[in-house]
Amino acid sequence: MARFKRLTVLKTMLETGLVPVFYNDDVEVAKSVAQAVYDGGARLLEFTNRGDHAFEVFSQLDRYCRAELPELILGVGSVCDPVTAGLYINLGANFVVGPLLNAECAKVCNRRKVPYSPGCGSVSEIGQAEELGCEIVKIFPGAEVGGPAFVKAVLGPCPWSLIMPTGGVDSTEESLKAWFSAGVACVGMGSNLVTKDFLKSKDWGGISNKVAEALAIIKKYKKN
Repeated sequence: MARFKRLTVLKTMLETGLVPVFYNDDVEVAKSVAQAVYDGGARLLEFTNRGDHAFEVFSQLDRYCRAELPELILGVGSVCDPVTAGLYINLGANFVVGPLLNAECAKVCNRRKVPYSPGCGSVSEIGQAEELGCEIVKIFPGAEVGGPAFVKAVLGPCPWSLIMPTGGVDSTEESLKAWFSAGVACVGMGSNLVTKDFLKSKDWGGISNKVAEALAIIKKYKKN
């Protein structure tokens, strides 16, 4: 069961502006990454459902976070169907993110008061997601959908929409300035934040520093 209230999760997304995205099949690596992003100031972590038995790694990671990182809000990504959403919610997921919009996923998440951010690629899909109760809607893949210009265009007629791009978001000031100046609510960032080099060298301090730098840039450009 989710440890954090739905409103708390959404509020944290909006206030911090950053959702680090990560997957690894090694539980100890996953724990180290969680600690690293936490030490860097992040209070959210999306563990993606990318590999065989990923749910088993997530389960152990959730137990670790409950004991050692009680303020870290752990969620799950790459969820495409309601069965998978229900599985991870029962394992403690505090939010669910998907690469696509699935109405049944929305129902499962709403029933359990867990935020659902589906991947959308058009204004119509964003509208459908909002009709299903999705507060923060993911656009994916962010760069290919249209980048910051797409976000700005959507918010013109739909200023109430809260958009989170994933894919095409870099940790540089140029990238983050462009996205937040366009009006995104927050961003999801994966391999550009938790890089392969950091993982290979087990440079957990490097991840912490990268997260801290990204948060400082976001704070500079994020609109209230």
